[in-house]
Amino acid sequence: MGDRTRALCDDAPMRASPAITRRILLVRRSAAQLLDRRSSGGPDAAVRTLLAVQAQDRSAWRLALRARVEGITAADVDRALTDDRSLLVAWLNRGTLHLVRSDDYPWLWALTAPTQTTANMRRLAQLGISPDDVDRGVACIERSLVSDGPLTRPQIRSRLEAAGIGTEGQRLVHLLFATVNRGLAVMGPMVAGEHAFAHTREWLGRSPEKLSAERREIALAELARRYLRSHGPATAADLAKWAGLPLRDARSGLRLVAGELVELDGGLVDLADRKPSAFELEARWSREPLPPRLLPSFDPCLLGWTAREPFLARDHEPHVIPPGGGLFRAMATVDGSAAATWSPRRERDRVAVRINPFVPLDADAEAALAAEAADVARFEGRVLV
Repeated sequence: MGDRTRALCDDAPMRASPAITRRILLVRRSAAQLLDRRSSGGPDAAVRTLLAVQAQDRSAWRLALRARVEGITAADVDRALTDDRSLLVAWLNRGTLHLVRSDDYPWLWALTAPTQTTANMRRLAQLGISPDDVDRGVACIERSLVSDGPLTRPQIRSRLEAAGIGTEGQRLVHLLFATVNRGLAVMGPMVAGEHAFAHTREWLGRSPEKLSAERREIALAELARRYLRSHGPATAADLAKWAGLPLRDARSGLRLVAGELVELDGGLVDLADRKPSAFELEARWSREPLPPRLLPSFDPCLLGWTAREPFLARDHEPHVIPPGGGLFRAMATVDGSAAATWSPRRERDRVAVRINPFVPLDADAEAALAAEAADVARFEGRVLV
């Protein structure tokens, strides 16, 4: 969790700050999300800043990194997963797949996985799998990963079925969830174009462990600090929703780092030591618009707070999140806020990008989004058509 866990000041006062406007909130959160400029540090550095990137859609989270990191390619992301082992995917916050740094996985797992165990077991029971059969399935997956891993989902399915364990419907995914939830597996390397599961200890050299009361406080402090680094300004309720933790845990984490924070209007807090400073950010982006971006479905900028504004205006939500919920369309931002949806159509080594505005776009915005489309093709190693 790093050197900064040294200062757990439960009674340290927050510093006060002037009122915060919608524009200031957009600028600060865009900077926290690496959307005001691209990082030059590679995929690992970007994920360190973001802490955890929702990752149920493999093409989407890769494009989320493209939008934030200068000059990377999909192959660079594969190398971080497979060769460097610096990144991995696991069911963590809110019981959803997230991309995280391997170094951050153990403490994030220890904080967030226990909150999902009951729901996972309930869902397995609804699927007709008894607790004993869950244990059999998890043991089979673990043995297979130790002896033959890493393995793709179809390979794991065949081993479960050979052991007489049903995988029809959603049974396979929830048995995999149970295995990951117990700290026995992660999604590590790419194998034949698929994201494969690996045994946690075999892949990382150690297994995650439950936290003592003292270590849990240190982890909550790190969570609060790192969440604000990527999402501030934010509230305790925002942190609780994003992490899938009780509000009391979010408040505890923020209280533990209170001496590092500045207090804003509306219960918002932020890190006091941001670089560039809030003043420098606001001075720059008051003079010029934030850079347009093509962001993927389920982009982190829509999933980190209790409300999606200022990245997505409430009146525009139906364009990006169709009625019924659950689906997030890829969106294009202009001056930091959603202005269009977009969709790539891939065919072999070619990709076509269609942009569908729901607000008027001027010539500069259209040109910038066309350049973004070309960068999507470059990232994927395709030709834009």
